[in-house]
Amino acid sequence: MKILVTLKRVVDYNVRVRVKSDGSGVETDGVKMSINPFDEIALEEALRIKERGEAEEVIVASIGGNEVQQQLRTGLAMGADRAIQVDAETPVQPLTAARIFLELVKKEEPGIVFLGKQAIDDDCNQTGQMLAALWDRPQATFASKVEIADGTATVAREVDAGLEYIEVDLPAVMTSDLRLNEPRFVKLPEIMKAKRKPLETLSLDDLGVERAADIEMTTFEPPPKRGGGKIVESVEALVSELKAKGLL
Repeated sequence: MKILVTLKRVVDYNVRVRVKSDGSGVETDGVKMSINPFDEIALEEALRIKERGEAEEVIVASIGGNEVQQQLRTGLAMGADRAIQVDAETPVQPLTAARIFLELVKKEEPGIVFLGKQAIDDDCNQTGQMLAALWDRPQATFASKVEIADGTATVAREVDAGLEYIEVDLPAVMTSDLRLNEPRFVKLPEIMKAKRKPLETLSLDDLGVERAADIEMTTFEPPPKRGGGKIVESVEALVSELKAKGLL
C-alpha cells in the first residue's frame, strides 16, 4: 500500500505574521517558512504506519513554485520515499488543490491520502473533504488515532462532544488533528540522504487540471490593537461595564 501525504508551505508558526505596508499581502521576505504543522503531523503518522509494516511507500506532494522543494526535501528527510511538486506560480484555492490531488491519486493509486485538517495560513479546512467527494471514497477527518487492519482503518475523531470512533474502508482520505502524534526531529544524515531521493515535477497541464474560479484578495489589514484593561471594584460594577458595552 502507498500513502500519499500533502504538504503546504506556510509561514512558520513561531513567526509573528506581519502585513505588508501596502496591504497587498503577508510579508514573507526574509521570513522563515516551514511545512504546515498539521501536514507534518499527517506525514509522521504515515511514516509510523509504514514502519509498522502496514504500507510499503510514503509519497509527499506539494503545490507551488520551486520554493516548495524545500518543504518536500524536509519531508524526504523525515522518511518519505519520494516527492512530487505540482508547479503553480500563484497559490491555488482548495477546490483546485483537491482536483490536483485527485489526479495524483489516479496516477499513484494510494491506499490512504493523508492531509492536515487545515493550513495555518488560510484555515480553510476544505481540501480533504473536497478530495474525498471528488474521489468518491470515505473520509476520516480530525484524526487523533489511526489503526489499520484487514483493508480498513479505525479512526478516533476529535469532535465537539469528545472522541468519535469510525471505521472506513480503504482507500480513504484522512486529515490529521493536533493530538495525533508528535513529529520526529530531522537529523543531519537524513537531510543529506534526502538530497538523493527522487523529486518529480509536474505541471497543471500534465495533470489536465484547470483552476477553479479564484477568490480575489483585495486588501489585507492587521487586527486592531487591543485596548487596555480596566479594574472594577465589585461584581455589580463588572456587570454594569458589560451592559454598557452591549455584552449583556
